[in-house]
Amino acid sequence: MKYLLSAILLFTITVAFMPKNTTQEVDIESIIKQMEDNFRGATNIAEIKMTINRPKWSREMVMKSWAVEDRLALIMVKSPARDKGSGFLKKDKEIWNWVPSIEKVVKLPPSMMMQSWMGSDFTNDDLVQSSSIKNDYTFALLGYEEIDGRNCYKIEMTPKPDAPVVWGKIITWISTENYLQLKSEFYDEDDYLINIMIGDNIKEMDGRIIPTRTTVTPVEEEGQNTVIEYISIDFDAEIDEAMFSVQNMKRMRID
Repeated sequence: MKYLLSAILLFTITVAFMPKNTTQEVDIESIIKQMEDNFRGATNIAEIKMTINRPKWSREMVMKSWAVEDRLALIMVKSPARDKGSGFLKKDKEIWNWVPSIEKVVKLPPSMMMQSWMGSDFTNDDLVQSSSIKNDYTFALLGYEEIDGRNCYKIEMTPKPDAPVVWGKIITWISTENYLQLKSEFYDEDDYLINIMIGDNIKEMDGRIIPTRTTVTPVEEEGQNTVIEYISIDFDAEIDEAMFSVQNMKRMRID
């Protein structure tokens, strides 16, 4: 989920804070890797609150997640009661959804990747994007900008020919210190800006400095956004990879 996960970022060009590195000297792939490694760790176990805001209502969900690198992820819903026990399993680019109320597991086809994830402003593709970003995109450093007082690399990610991705391009801002992903803009194939994702409420959790809140806002939907906040996170925890199976997802009980 990293981009659930993936991936998060305001803007003002400022030459005054430009690092000594020139754009030719910057290893952009290394920047992306360090950002992902810092935010995710080799493994992590987290408790997360997601708030879906709409003009006339809002809804909160609490979930627990387990992740191994960018390959494996399991997300189980703790509340509200009507959704408790629902689960999502990600293995590389594949996603399964367990719906206990009807005792059914659904494997999501490629045609559903752009559909809403659990009624939020995140898409199903956001759950698998982090596992494909290094293989499916090329990177270009556009320059340096300041986000909330932090100097950032401004990086454009463009899909490689025939890459199985849904976005026409992504522009992301990553801080030059601590490699924090503070903003991302998502564009469709016609170069229209669709979503803006902001990462803030930066603080230390389990020994790492990370954005602990991520907000996704559709640019054409007034009064609408989705906020994900970390309640807790345990980096580099011991996780048995055997837990990432459809059968285990169906058996799991979340308190």
